[in-house]
Amino acid sequence: MAGHSKWNNIKHRKAKADAQKGKMFAKVAKEIIVAVKHGGGDPESNFALRMALEKARSYNFPNENIQRAIQRGLGGADSDNYDEFSYEGFGPGGVAIMVDLLSDNRNRTASDIRHIFSKHGGNLGENGCVSYLFDKKGLIVVDREQEPRSEDEMMLLALEAGAEDLQVEEDSFEIITDPAQLESVRGFLVEQGIAISSAEISMIPQTTVSVEGEVAEKVLKLLDALEDHDDVQNVYTNADLPEAGE
Repeated sequence: MAGHSKWNNIKHRKAKADAQKGKMFAKVAKEIIVAVKHGGGDPESNFALRMALEKARSYNFPNENIQRAIQRGLGGADSDNYDEFSYEGFGPGGVAIMVDLLSDNRNRTASDIRHIFSKHGGNLGENGCVSYLFDKKGLIVVDREQEPRSEDEMMLLALEAGAEDLQVEEDSFEIITDPAQLESVRGFLVEQGIAISSAEISMIPQTTVSVEGEVAEKVLKLLDALEDHDDVQNVYTNADLPEAGE
């Protein structure tokens, strides 16, 4: 099965902390707007919108802001125009990094991302330079503090739901699915009473690169700087980072 990167857990905790400060609101609003533009304003028939709304609510995104973002997405030609694109590159220690972006000024964003890579000891590469190291998968995260079931019970449920694998982390279960099965697996788990922290299409590294000490600190600073940029929606890496205290 695919390799694992502790970055998934680190960025999940970071997103929760940023949401408490209101820092995630602009990113979630963009995600809602783009989902509506692509699939309409009805979450029942628009899975991307449904996932974006669940994320918004998990971050206590005000309902009036949700409705405003949906209306902006429905606004037609005069509404927000965001380009969706990705960049790839390398960080300290040669780790692979992929970045998903939504921007209304592609040139400005490209300059910013190139600067962040360079400032933190990395370098931006050509499209395709690292994407072959990742697999596109559905990723469902379950908070272990809110889930009384054992690892064995969760594995059986995940496989029954049609998932490909279950990875167990210190504070979460990560359920890996075929992208096309994400919605059905998530629906099955919800029916079983499992509280889903997040469900999204993600890039899972095929293998990981272990980094430690000063190199790990540099990698984490680069990843954090990318996550903090307003136009960055997702950051993926094959760096196997030590958890705090390791």
